[in-house]
This record gives sequence, structure tokens and C-alpha cells, in this order.
Amino acid sequence: MFQNKFVAIAIIFVCAGWSWGGEVTFESLLMEMVDRDAAPRQPDPWCTCAQASSYDRATVSPDKDGWYANKDRSMFVRVEEKDGRKEYVMMDAEGPGAIVRIWGTWHGPRGREFTNGTIRFYLDDYDTPAFEGPIADMISGHMLVGPPLSNSVSEKTPYAHRGHNLYLPIPYGKRCKVTYEGGDSIGDDFGARRGEALYYQINYRTYESGTKVQTLSAKVLEDAQATLKKVQNQLGSYEHPAMQDPAAFAGILNPAETNKITLTGPQAVYAMSCKLDAENMTAALRSTVLEIDFDGQQTVWAPMGDFFGAGAELAPYRTWYNAVTEDGTMYCYWVMPFGKKVDITITNLGDQPVKVQFQAATKKYAWNDKTMYFHAAWRLYHKAKTRRANGIDTNYVTITGAGKYMGDALSIYNGADHWWGEGDEKIYVDGETFPSHIGTGTEDYYGYAWCHPNPFYAPFHAQPTGEGNLKPGYSVNNRFRSLDAVPFKKSLKFDMELWHWAETVVNYAPTTYWYAAPGATSNVSPAPEDAKLPVRLTAEEINQPQFVCVNALEGEKFEVVAKTGGKTEVQNNSGYGWSWDGQLWWRDAKPGDKLTLAFNVEKAGEYDVMGCFTRAEDYAVVDIAINGEIVARDEDFYYTEVVGHQVKFGKLKLKQGPNTLEVVIKGANPKAVKKYMFGVDYLFLE
Repeated sequence: MFQNKFVAIAIIFVCAGWSWGGEVTFESLLMEMVDRDAAPRQPDPWCTCAQASSYDRATVSPDKDGWYANKDRSMFVRVEEKDGRKEYVMMDAEGPGAIVRIWGTWHGPRGREFTNGTIRFYLDDYDTPAFEGPIADMISGHMLVGPPLSNSVSEKTPYAHRGHNLYLPIPYGKRCKVTYEGGDSIGDDFGARRGEALYYQINYRTYESGTKVQTLSAKVLEDAQATLKKVQNQLGSYEHPAMQDPAAFAGILNPAETNKITLTGPQAVYAMSCKLDAENMTAALRSTVLEIDFDGQQTVWAPMGDFFGAGAELAPYRTWYNAVTEDGTMYCYWVMPFGKKVDITITNLGDQPVKVQFQAATKKYAWNDKTMYFHAAWRLYHKAKTRRANGIDTNYVTITGAGKYMGDALSIYNGADHWWGEGDEKIYVDGETFPSHIGTGTEDYYGYAWCHPNPFYAPFHAQPTGEGNLKPGYSVNNRFRSLDAVPFKKSLKFDMELWHWAETVVNYAPTTYWYAAPGATSNVSPAPEDAKLPVRLTAEEINQPQFVCVNALEGEKFEVVAKTGGKTEVQNNSGYGWSWDGQLWWRDAKPGDKLTLAFNVEKAGEYDVMGCFTRAEDYAVVDIAINGEIVARDEDFYYTEVVGHQVKFGKLKLKQGPNTLEVVIKGANPKAVKKYMFGVDYLFLE
């Protein structure tokens, strides 16, 4: 982690007066990345931003099967034969343009086995690649550039589980084709059902016709090393401007109280900080709300924690635009111009006093016809129901007008012991009927992979906390856009599939950031009643089950003592009538395998014991023993539907503390699908 210090500067080597000189060059793109004053301006020259990815090609239309198809790997534009090898085309775009972000993760034909095929970049009309090399070295190694423009995620994450990111711009004057050459196992197995799996996303700009763009080459890259080093240093040190003579508010806000700061223009807010202190900090971060009106138009309304990308839990992180320090101070560095005045209002919607320390610093900024207002909007999908192994298109925001989409921060409370973020982003620009950005998974969109919970941060993406990724708990994912910002002339719609591996309930809260021309609107309105809601922090609070067997010993809380084969996990689903919507699930076992579980009894004695287990078409015939005594022989759990089945074991002597439940797979009903599954919902002792 880092200390409560930032590299502060009054003037950085790029500024609003930087001129592109009529040509987009590799160096001008680098300079644009760290020119904070460029973000509020409409692109000049005009460009669009789109995405090529390995999304499942069964995704065609919302009214057709496959809209939520999830084999988002090893899908390519086409296959080409070249010099006796097969090259799989990942992207083929007519220019002038520039690649502005590449994300990927990969594995071999046996799951997480490492693979490192060759990626090639063909630029303009050249038949020889301008750059080629092992994909791991090119994307997150040092082959083209070192960190932070080339990076993976936390070093605590096993390498095979990491997402890999390349933010080095790759400009081209006419055309860009990116190909991948894998091992023999990739074959024509699109979707990697058997072979090598490559998940990828490539964001690229396309400039308006006639724009002169310098094509990247090894020589151009070498000649630009001085500029590249400066940009790398700025991004790597998270070089944030010093807050000089800020307007400030420091004091106690009681419930329903507000405080307003008014500043006159033309100027730009270029940095803000906020530190809250309250007895219940989780509630304070959600119910203390920031509202900003620029020139009489409200464009920002969000809870403080969500606005600063922290959500409802303070975890230190830093990016180019947002940060949280060790002492809990939150920072943002979006440049927010205004012509006449800005009103910054802080409101306490909660039921407790909150100590607020807030600062906003401004600087001169020349407003012109290309300048846009900063917007931020927050919405909460409270107790949203998920569908197991299927998606629901969940709207982040829909914007009408002209502007530039700059990123988002997602906070989620997960109500189940399963991964919540299988869904893909879908971004529609200027009335598109099919999204020009469609991805491969929520975690991929946010720069990591394989739902890994380890925290990480980089200049343009972060996971401050991931504790709720694979179990009930809280997670926060951030992605802020630089060269991969999405310009739009008429409209932008951002949907994210809420695609969970369990039927459960989540609290799902995206905060979106964009710039827009005066008069632009969005479909997200201030939601004070939602901001007042308690932030759920237990599975029982957020995910109230349809059925609870009172005083039962829940199978999902049993300890797995030993097993000779198969896998055990907690399975959550509200549609099967399980107590607390869950069971302990044993799968992938074979006849003869044995599972030993431990359950705790508070007081020794003789009990009438009953067990509730799952019956389904792929469940096994088993023997069951308690403390070594057989209590059920050849118990058949086959049934045509998923149902609960009670088995009475009679009176048994149980000891105080751990007792054992032992299960042996005997076989399966002749009508059953031979998967030999077993599930225990609960035991009831009377």
C-alpha cells in the first residue's frame, strides 16, 4: 500500500495549449494520455472508439437465443494461411486509427495450463508485421514497453489467473490487422470447447477520413523514448496536481443538513478531496451525497463513496483520476470546466451526524464551443434478483446529446458463494442496434480475470476490494478511460449483463462518468431514497431466503473432513426450496468414493434425527452413516426434477461438539444421468 502522500505538481509538461500540428502521432497520443485538460474537449480531429473482442458469436440479437451466450474465448474474425501457418485474425480495421487498449488472458487445452502464442500487428499495407512476439511478453511483459502502460494485476494473483493490459497507443495511417498464432490445439475449435483458449479485447480509435496519422514502427518507437519515459513516469507515480488555494468546508453535517460552495467562472474545478468521519462509516459513505451544478445545470449527483470510486468501504487505491489514501481521504482529479458559476452541495441524507472535510480547487480554463460539462450519475439496483447461468441486461446509463464517455465505478454486495460478474458490457453509440463494444466478462472489462479477489490498482483500472467476488461480501471495480474514451454525437447507451452463477440477490450500484455538451441529458435521476437505504453487509440481510428450517443444522455450514474423490462446494439457488437457499453439494465423484462431513451438536444426548437431501435426475444411490453407524442403505436420490427429500434416521446418540456424517456412493438409478451427485440441505435434531 502507499502512504498518505501524492506527487504534487503545479505545472506538468503537457498543458491545454498543446497543439497536434495537424497530424496524430505516436507522441501526440502519449501526450494526450496525461493531458487532463484535453478530457473536457470534444475530439479534434473527430474519432470514434470501438472494440474487437472474442465475444461469443452466438450473440446476435436480443430477440434470438444466444444473446447471453458465454463462450467468450477463441472467437476470431477469420483464419488466414500465411507461410505455412494459421493466423487467427483478432481485429481488422480500416484507418486512419489507433489501438488504444488491449486486454487479454489465456490458457491451454487443459484449463489453466499456460500458453504463450504469437501476436502480430500488421499496419497499413505491409505484409510483414510491424511488431510480433509472444503474447504474454507483448501485452504485459516488457517487449514493447514496461509498466504502467504494460501491466497485469496483483502479484499475489497466480500468473495463470491474471488479466493483462497494454495501454501503449499503436497508431496507423491506413489499416490495422492483429492476428494470433497458437499451438495445434487451437485448431478450428472456435469457443475453445476442447483446445487453447484466448480471451481478448482490443479498443481502437478510427479518425475521420483524411486525418493524417503517423504509423507506429520500431524506429518511431525508438525516437520517442524520451517522451515515452516522461509519460511512463507521470502515470507510474500517479502525478496529481497540487490543490492550490482550495475552497473548503469543514464541519459537522447533522441529518438532513446541507452545505454549499459557490465559485464563479470561467474556470475549471481540477481537484477535489473529501474525508468523512462517522460512527457508521459504511452508512456515511453512501448517505452523504455530492451534488454539482455547472452554470445552472445539475450534472453530478452521487454518494461520496461511490463518486470517489470507493463504494461503501474505504480501501486504499490510486488511479490517474481517483484515489483513496491510507487515512481514508478520497481524491478526484477530473477537470470540470464552467463558464459562469459552479455550486457544490454536500447533503447528509442519513440518520447520524457526519464530520466532513471537503476541498475543491479551481484554475483558469478557457471555455469555447468544444468544451463540455463533467457529469457523474449513480444508480442502485436494490436487491436485484439474478439468474443462474444466464444474464440480465442492466443499464448503467443512457445519455442523449453529444459527449465522451469516461468510465465507471461499480460497487456490488454479492449474496451468494458464487461469482457474480460473468456478464459482458454492451455499449451502443449514436443509435446502434448492435453494440460497437461487446466484451467477454465484467472482470475483463475492469482489467483483471478469473473473478480473482486480490485488490489491485493501475492508472486506469482498479479493484480496491474484491472480498465479495466468490462469496457473500462487498466488491468494488473501477475503470477510467483515457485514449479509450468513447465519443458520441447523438447518444450512448451502456448496458452490463448481470450474469451470476447463482440465483440470488445482489445490491448492484454503478457510478458513471462522462463529459457532454450543454443540454445533454441522461436517464439516471437523483435517488435520495436509495442513498438512504442501509448498505447490506450480510447475506442474511440482503438475500432473505424463501424458506428457513428453524433450528436446523445447515449442510452448507458442515465441515468437509475428508473425501476420496470429487469436489464439494456450497450451492446457492432460491428456486429449489432449500433452507437458506443453499446446500452442500458433492459432485464429480464415482461409485465407491466416500465423503466425511462434521456437524456440531451443542449438548450430548439422544436425538430423533432427520435429514433433508436433494433428489434430481443426476443424483446417486448412497449409503449414509452417522458417527460410523449406517443409518440409511442404498438411499436413491434420483428424481425427474430437483426436489428436497426427507430421510428419517430414528433415535441416535450424539456427542457434544463434532459428529460425523459419512456418505458412500453406491451407484445410480438406471434412469439417472450418471453424474453421481449428492447434496445435503440440513439435519434436524429433536
